[in-house]
Amino acid sequence: MPGFRAVNPKEESAPMESVARVTEISCKSDKSFDEAVRIGIERASKTLRNVTSAWVKDMRVSVENGKIKSYQANVLVTFVLDES
Repeated sequence: MPGFRAVNPKEESAPMESVARVTEISCKSDKSFDEAVRIGIERASKTLRNVTSAWVKDMRVSVENGKIKSYQANVLVTFVLDES
């Protein structure tokens, strides 16, 4: 996907002295997978601090009358936990 770097969270390189968490989100668009992922990351970033990467786990489309109605992506979002 142009402009989006998908990273497998198992391969994520975080700073040596940090702890990260991975959470799964589901995002949807009526235009494209790219837009669905972009919308999901932007929305997740409003709630989660220190988002460092995302991995697109799977994608699917909703079909109606033989045409694509919407695009959905399940995305694993990695964010570094704040220091206590």
